[in-house]
Amino acid sequence: MNIRAVVFDFGKVISFPPADSVLENLSEISGIQPDTLDGLINKYRNEYDRGTLSLREYYLRILREAKVSVDPADLEEMLRIDLGAWARINPETVSLMKDVKQGGYLLGILSNMPQDFLAYGRKNIPVFHLPDVGVFSCEVNAIKPEPAIYRIWLERASCAPEETVFFDDLQANVDAGRKLAIEALLWKDSKTARNDLFRLGVDV
Repeated sequence: MNIRAVVFDFGKVISFPPADSVLENLSEISGIQPDTLDGLINKYRNEYDRGTLSLREYYLRILREAKVSVDPADLEEMLRIDLGAWARINPETVSLMKDVKQGGYLLGILSNMPQDFLAYGRKNIPVFHLPDVGVFSCEVNAIKPEPAIYRIWLERASCAPEETVFFDDLQANVDAGRKLAIEALLWKDSKTARNDLFRLGVDV
């Protein structure tokens, strides 16, 4: 079956990973040791991505579990830092996305993403307006690697799994896509992705 759609994850695919300074700055403001803070950030991330917690609720829960309080100004600074952490966009990925779209393929985003950053991205980051079909976890109450979020994307795009290429930086999310017969591939960089697409008959 011919490929009709190419879909990209957002974090560490379209965006660069957060700079090391992000965790350092959050730790300095909160007084929570970096390793402890990183563990708490990851502990509640799935529910934040699912949309059951706002950014403020997310950090208040982290601070409460760490038995730490900060003044309102410091909390606002932590929220600002968090929002900016994923806003560094990889121009090479964007170039590939534009080539996919110009090549006549359906362009998609399928991402675990919280409400606050999605709203920020739609307002401030042009790449959010590039895809034909975007599915974000906070809007569908499902997160990767749960099968439901992949099925939602396929349904909205009116694509068969076999017609869809999906790039993600996490092997668990790739494996989940493959279980649904999606041509899911582990993201390394845009050059490797172009070679992968060429191998599948997508000449971009």
